[in-house]
Amino acid sequence: MGFFKKLFSKPQDCLCAPVAGRAIPVSQVPDPTFAEELLGKGIAVEPAEGKVFAPCDATVDMMFETGHAVSLVADFGAEVLIHVGLETVSLKGKHFTIHAKNGDKVKKGDLLIEFDLDAIKAEGFNTVTPMLVCNSSDYSTFNTFVDKDVTNSDVVIELAK
Repeated sequence: MGFFKKLFSKPQDCLCAPVAGRAIPVSQVPDPTFAEELLGKGIAVEPAEGKVFAPCDATVDMMFETGHAVSLVADFGAEVLIHVGLETVSLKGKHFTIHAKNGDKVKKGDLLIEFDLDAIKAEGFNTVTPMLVCNSSDYSTFNTFVDKDVTNSDVVIELAK
């Protein structure tokens, strides 16, 4: 049965975790913009370290100058937004180091952003990091893998058109 499922199923594209930590459903993010999927479906990670990696091969569409967020266009077409923490834009770049710029071609696992996790927490910010597919309505299949510890080698979203 598994052979025929693989033979006749649609190919799936994958996104790996953008940060190491605990993957959770995006519905658990304490911000309605993310939790209610206003920008798209996705997952979130409670980070264990301050490094954001490319979740797939992609092009950097927009690296926010503050370093708190990045949008990517995956080589397979997904429009991906990674947002480090909640309300962290108000830090105006403090505690963030950017490693990629607009237009860069990146490979899965390339370092995009570093952030000082402890300093951001010490300033009172929630560091939960949502990753959304802003064009999730383009996909007929959207599977998430959450409630587990993840690294950038772990698939957290599978998509198929």
